[in-house]
Amino acid sequence: MNIAMSVLLILVNVYGFCLMGEDKRRAKTHKWRISEAHLWSAAVLFGALGSFLGMQYFRHKTKHPAFQIGMPALIVGQLIILGYINFI
Repeated sequence: MNIAMSVLLILVNVYGFCLMGEDKRRAKTHKWRISEAHLWSAAVLFGALGSFLGMQYFRHKTKHPAFQIGMPALIVGQLIILGYINFI
């Protein structure tokens, strides 16, 4: 994996983490929320680890079965894909 791809992965994971925090903040203050589609989009674009860590850190979406099961499954899938890419 090259440096540009590593930086991109770090940025998208930081973005996913921050999205969870911002959505939690908006939920607490009864403001306009970030859509679940947006949260999932960041996760699917290889930001699942950051999104999952954000879920745990901010205690956000942790009771939603789709997020409880989906995020860890997505992390495993992304690790498999990244492992495959590194061995090509």
